[in-house]
Amino acid sequence: MDEIKHDLQNPSKATHEDLFGRGITYLCIGFVSLLVISILYFITTRGLATFTTNHVSLWKFLSGTNWNPALLDKHGNPQIGALPMIVTSFSVTVLAAVVATPFALGVALFMTEIAPERGTKILQPVIELLVGIPSVVYGFIGLSVIVPLIRHSFGGTGFGILAGTLVLFVMVLPTITSLSVDSIKAVPMFYRSASLALGATRWQTIYKVVLRSATPGILTAVIFGMSRAFGEALAVQMVIGNAVLMPHGLLTPSSTLTSQLTTGIGNTTMGTLPNNALWSLALILLLMSLVFNILVRVIGKRGSLKK
Repeated sequence: MDEIKHDLQNPSKATHEDLFGRGITYLCIGFVSLLVISILYFITTRGLATFTTNHVSLWKFLSGTNWNPALLDKHGNPQIGALPMIVTSFSVTVLAAVVATPFALGVALFMTEIAPERGTKILQPVIELLVGIPSVVYGFIGLSVIVPLIRHSFGGTGFGILAGTLVLFVMVLPTITSLSVDSIKAVPMFYRSASLALGATRWQTIYKVVLRSATPGILTAVIFGMSRAFGEALAVQMVIGNAVLMPHGLLTPSSTLTSQLTTGIGNTTMGTLPNNALWSLALILLLMSLVFNILVRVIGKRGSLKK
């Protein structure tokens, strides 16, 4: 009886270890939360300084087409129109996703529904290798191969939206493929068996059953790919041309939000208008990342509700 009372009044070693582990977990959660909040606060305050401290119109910033923060226009206002970079960023992102999605779906279906196990074992490491290649390598290949090819085929400098789209297409292809493979594998096998038992062909089963069931996951994969394309800086900066002009075609040298940040952030002084304007571009990138994350969650919830 005394031993039981002693055990109840004195926590065991396992209890102390549990409390210690729980404390470490809470400490890590608090540190990560503080880090995220600090980053959000820093980017937000710096990004809003253009409008609160320098008194630049938000509308002119989003709709203006001239970017030269160090100079004033004829009305005495700074030239910080971000519209060309916003349009170019969305253009290369959407075009890369549109081009990459059919190829990614084809490879994903081949790996999950058609290829023998040996073929899947060969393709899987290749896809993983493409994911791990540094972006500067993609940019260098684009600069050495894609830009000269476009120059010789269509004329011009070779730099522009088309070159950026092709580089991003190769970069987002493995991301969309890997996530699409996971989504297709998640479709229950009895869906396929039931479809075949009802007389559907193999391709009818793939198109009518497998793809439709995996649609939420595939859309999530595409959005993840677009998120990576929208935030890519170095590879795009090497092939896009870095001219802050409204794009009038696929061969027009342009500049994205990320490429402008890459080329300009080292040439400005903290707290000045040119520096604040670049932080405003970073704030746009942050907001777009949040939008992509929200879309992923919304699509994921709708997919789980349908199941």
